[in-house]
Amino acid sequence: MESTSGSSMKISPLDLMAAIFRGKMDPSSTSSAGAEVASVILENREFLMILTTSIAVLISCVVVFVWRRSSAQKPKLVQPLKPLVIPEPEPEVDDGSKKVTIFFGTQTGTAEGFAKALAEEAKARYDKVTFKVVDLDDYAADDEVYEEKLKNESLAIFFLATYGDGEPTDNAARFYKWFTEGKEKEAWLQNLHYGVFGLGNRQYEHFNKVAVVVDEILAAQGGKRLVPVGLGDDDQCIEDDFTAWRELMWPELDQLLRDEDDATTPACTPYTAAVLEYRVVFNDAADASVEDKSWNNVNGHAVIDAQHPCRANVAVRKELHTPASDRSCTHLEFDIAGTGLTYETGDHVGVYCENLSETVEEAISLLGLAPEAHFSFYTEKDDGTPLSGGSLLPPFPPCTLRTALTRYADLLSSPKKSALLALAAYASDPAEADRLRHLASPAGKDEYAQWMVASQRSLLEVMAEFPSAKPPIGVFFAAVAPRLQPRYYSISSSPRMAPSRIHVTCALVCDKTPTGRIHKGICSTWMKNSVPSAKSDDCSWAPIFVRQSNFRLPVDSKVPILMIGPGTGFAPFRGFLQERLALKEDGAELGPSVLFFGCRNSQMDYIYEDELNNFVEKGALSELVVAFSRQGPTKEYVQHKMMQKASDIWNMISQGGYMYVCGDAKGMAKDVHRTLHTILQEQGSLDSSKAESMVKNLQTNGRYLRDVW
Repeated sequence: MESTSGSSMKISPLDLMAAIFRGKMDPSSTSSAGAEVASVILENREFLMILTTSIAVLISCVVVFVWRRSSAQKPKLVQPLKPLVIPEPEPEVDDGSKKVTIFFGTQTGTAEGFAKALAEEAKARYDKVTFKVVDLDDYAADDEVYEEKLKNESLAIFFLATYGDGEPTDNAARFYKWFTEGKEKEAWLQNLHYGVFGLGNRQYEHFNKVAVVVDEILAAQGGKRLVPVGLGDDDQCIEDDFTAWRELMWPELDQLLRDEDDATTPACTPYTAAVLEYRVVFNDAADASVEDKSWNNVNGHAVIDAQHPCRANVAVRKELHTPASDRSCTHLEFDIAGTGLTYETGDHVGVYCENLSETVEEAISLLGLAPEAHFSFYTEKDDGTPLSGGSLLPPFPPCTLRTALTRYADLLSSPKKSALLALAAYASDPAEADRLRHLASPAGKDEYAQWMVASQRSLLEVMAEFPSAKPPIGVFFAAVAPRLQPRYYSISSSPRMAPSRIHVTCALVCDKTPTGRIHKGICSTWMKNSVPSAKSDDCSWAPIFVRQSNFRLPVDSKVPILMIGPGTGFAPFRGFLQERLALKEDGAELGPSVLFFGCRNSQMDYIYEDELNNFVEKGALSELVVAFSRQGPTKEYVQHKMMQKASDIWNMISQGGYMYVCGDAKGMAKDVHRTLHTILQEQGSLDSSKAESMVKNLQTNGRYLRDVW
């Protein structure tokens, strides 16, 4: 293209781009092409600016479009699930120091508290020794690991509670089963020195059975016993039993743990346990409004247990006694649909209940603290180091003082001696402080037994007696008020009949204590006053979980069964009979069954009477025998009815039958046990020792089972 002389040279965009690329990509014509490009650019500066800007915008748009399209439409690749890798525990480094492992099996926290208290004092006495407090359930993942680890222990101390009918606690059950039922071993624990302290109640037949059995097996398998097994009795003052046993232990530990260079040093200055205290952080008041949001029907954990209960609404509540009765018994049904919670016939349900509002108000008044103050507890200092040597229980979730007193504090039990010492530390009146310390001291042992234990004084009564004792909130919940424990009930239904419900049969507790206080059972009162969903959308609910039981029907439904359960002791047998009825309706053949039931009067407390008659009519129950203790000229109890049926009982047991007992351990269960012994002795023409041997054989073989409390 040509132009007249003196006018600018104009070319097409394509020619311009061609000129640029020629100059850029043809090295053989660098000089001439470069001059051409320079000339073209100078003559077309304006156009070039527009062109380059447009290209840049266009490229940007393309990039953004591609990116958005790929992120929105590109299917995500499904990654294969990574295998679950459970990290191996790090091997303990042998640094040459002496080590002591302190195990605990606890149901209410007392055994754990003793274990931690012993560890804290031992650390002060033997500062070169390493002490470790271990939950038995966390000690090993399986049986082989139990054996491998225990074999490497050189000094171990066990705190083992027994509950129910001589059963181990939940967290010790796996260890106890392995240790007592494992294969026969030769003396494989020769390197182990050990001590055992048991926690039990002398009112129960199998007093401290778990501790005694473990102690005997440890000795039989080569372990060297340091001191006789301690038999703590919660019916009196178990703290005194622990103190006496601990004092026997120190000289033995001195021999094993003190170095030669310590030989000339006094054993230890008198040890005073520090008062436990949480670190408290007060929160904004707005945080109080979210307290209940964590409680949904699914608890978010794979396992539902005492530490991770689930919320269950009350679906049904009804009174089982007639208006003529001066007592009360509640039938209650928890709705477990959608919670993930399941149960088997014969299991127990654990229920976390709340203190009555009147109890909470009294506690708020005695503490003199702001009820709506919202706080969080911590077990470590600001720098992350543990407080009180790690002896504190895990804290409960952030909440107000009112909520904490309602849900987490046991306010009605008699305070332990350690709680009295904590109150004394914060009593502004010297006379009150001295009195509290005296009650907690060895010199005040008899007075404590009478004034506290025999009189059944509650924590709130004690605080009212010593009004100058005003512990701070972190001390009150760490050292004064124990944690409120779940209440356990035998489930009175079968999942075959009620898969989405857990039924409970609960007698109301309302007694007058020696001090004149009316003691209202926390859970039984809550159940009696609960509002079921059938009556209101704003129904009552509670955190619950299921505890497995060995109280099971025979696998063979044709095996004869005997059931003895007066009053609410009938609860698990209601589940049994529902199970048998479902089996019969499915075509199963049932063996003979007899139920011995007892109550006061047929017109007052004959609970589930219509259901019982229906079980008989439909063949789930062969025979119903009822004893009325307040109807007729003489008192008649289930053991009297058993004697009247002695021949039938002997025949059923001789045919391989099972016998079940449920109810009061301190009275009824002992009477029934003696009656069974008498029946076997008389009907089988046995002497006393052979009859007792037969009873023990029935227990060992799982044919004489008891669900007692």
